[in-house]
Amino acid sequence: MLACRRLLSCVKHRGTWTSIWRNVTTWSPVGAAFNTKPHRRLDFLEKNVGLFGVPELNSPAGFEVATQRALKDTQRLVDNARSGPAGLDTVQAFDQLSDGLCKVADLADFVKVAHPDPAFREAAEKTCIEIGTVVEKLNTNVELCKSLQNLLNNPDVMDKMDPDSRRVAELFMFDFEISGIHLDEKLRREAVKLHVKLLDLNNEFLVGSHMPNRIARSAIPEHLQLHFAKEGSFIQVGGLHADSPDDLVREIAYRIYLYPNVDLMNCLEELLKCRHKLAKLVGYESYAHRALKGTMAKAPETVMKFLQLLTDKLADRTAKDFQMMKDMKKKLNPHNSELMPWDHPYFSGVLRAERYNIEPSLYSPYFSLGACMEGLNNLFSQLYGVSLMSEHSSVGEVWSDDVRKLAVVHETEGLLGYIYCDFFHRTDKPHQDCHFTIRGGRQCQKTGQYQLPVVVLMLSLPHPTKSAPTLLTPGMMENLFHEMGHAMHSMLGRTRYQHVTGTRCATDFAEVPSILMEYFATDYRVVSQFARHYQTGQPLPESMVARLCESKKVCGAADTQLQIFYAVLDQIYHGKPQNRSTTDVLKEMQQKFYGLPYTPNTAWQLRFSHLIGYGAKYYSYLMSRAVASMVWKQCFIQDPLNRDMGERYRREMLAHGGAKEPMLMVEGMLQRRPTIEDFVDALVSELNPNFETFLMDSEG
Repeated sequence: MLACRRLLSCVKHRGTWTSIWRNVTTWSPVGAAFNTKPHRRLDFLEKNVGLFGVPELNSPAGFEVATQRALKDTQRLVDNARSGPAGLDTVQAFDQLSDGLCKVADLADFVKVAHPDPAFREAAEKTCIEIGTVVEKLNTNVELCKSLQNLLNNPDVMDKMDPDSRRVAELFMFDFEISGIHLDEKLRREAVKLHVKLLDLNNEFLVGSHMPNRIARSAIPEHLQLHFAKEGSFIQVGGLHADSPDDLVREIAYRIYLYPNVDLMNCLEELLKCRHKLAKLVGYESYAHRALKGTMAKAPETVMKFLQLLTDKLADRTAKDFQMMKDMKKKLNPHNSELMPWDHPYFSGVLRAERYNIEPSLYSPYFSLGACMEGLNNLFSQLYGVSLMSEHSSVGEVWSDDVRKLAVVHETEGLLGYIYCDFFHRTDKPHQDCHFTIRGGRQCQKTGQYQLPVVVLMLSLPHPTKSAPTLLTPGMMENLFHEMGHAMHSMLGRTRYQHVTGTRCATDFAEVPSILMEYFATDYRVVSQFARHYQTGQPLPESMVARLCESKKVCGAADTQLQIFYAVLDQIYHGKPQNRSTTDVLKEMQQKFYGLPYTPNTAWQLRFSHLIGYGAKYYSYLMSRAVASMVWKQCFIQDPLNRDMGERYRREMLAHGGAKEPMLMVEGMLQRRPTIEDFVDALVSELNPNFETFLMDSEG
């Protein structure tokens, strides 16, 4: 009944949207919701329901109330878990404990980076620290661990347990083990201290890695100063300016932005030492060994084999790509033809544009935000029987007036969950596109109902204007599809336990559903259903989509090699300790796995913020892309809108979250177990030209 009432409220609200471009084209309700500015109904009697409908969070002070309530419930659940008999109830109690803490911590984790009000951000940050400290203590709670160990050591009980419950019990035990539960009391305290120290170091490095560098204005030629932000007598450089056509601007930005910061360098080296010390303390050879347990790769040796084999297979193509860039640089600047690291992004883009005429402004009119959301709605409807429905948000429910709320509704299962779309640029908002789990799905034992998942998708798109809706470049459109892949992973999973819901799975598997969505985003059979000019209603020509796909293959080997270099660097940093600086490691790996020369007095690793969230797991993007490529080619390339294949994909891969071994899910979908060589071949074959495109271009 709840789903039905929700559905009726959505239908009623859909009729309130109007489009200022209606004289040209008619948008679906979800398309109209994103192609117009929201007009909030003013009702001064409407109650503030709090962020995400959590009543306490109608003010910053509510975070303290929510935190204390969660901690009180935690103590009750800990007592229950310790005193109850070993059985299924033990797993459910642990999951309920995890759920209670995650509901507060995950929400706070989002608010601390995204809320425009500093008071909310500060309160959320305090909550994150408080909950994080409690979690670390729970992970070293001996009595709590014993209750779980008693269950795992009881074969009579374990044999009768369903596979999901067994796996979740084992995953909870893994959390205990990597926190040092098996150590004596002195060493356990040491492990907790290292965890707490790492929280501070992680935060310090994350903040520092995004801080701009500055230099005296007098050090920069006056005619180039206009390319940079000015701060009194200083020039401030907050990025690499990789798209600048001026060689000198790119070089200046590279040298200044990547100039080593001694404090940040010390922070990174201390962080890596602490990670290694913690890993050794709890019984692992290195931090990489600890981080990769339970992933598809399983061990750093497998990752390095994958990266080395991929490097070898790409070597000739990578050399040709760099030669093409060098020739282009020589053509534009005969006096300075040496290819440098600041040249790669720019000249690969120039070569793509020159060959395929993929100027983003030619595509953007066909990719209004509303049209893209309409396309996603159509795709999900055809693949899964799922619709995206715009809902009115209540007072206080969202943190900015331009946030849109979507209900995800299945044709027979009803309401699946909610997606909050925080898509538009805002001052102090992170520029990184990302997906946040606010509340995970789980089967509630007491009520028998399913706890609906709630997620946020965060982009940084331009606002609509009076004359045009928000228009996306092809890259923005693909990012939207990518992030929506994460969201639907959360929505379509129906895991019994919150601990393994949706994207709470192995990192090298979590990116598969999002990367697979990029293939749908560039297949004309999908794109033709929604890409139409916002003024004329004309569809995007097929030849333009074909050119866009082929353009990605230009310098594709060099682009992939750059990602390999980053992944190798990540592995080396988290492997056995090096008796040299992180910069010396970078210099060697750059020569071996990239090829462009290291620039003295630079430290790119200090801008490698992925070292925090993806420590020892940066390779995941490449491995996930290999799996997504295989799934696309084997299962969807013949018919990307095939409902039977969509249902199979949901059943085999999306439904389980982390409740099933990642490689078993891949094997279930592909009906075979791929090897490392298969992964490599899948990535290399992606770079092969499509001769049909050349025929189409020549005929055109």
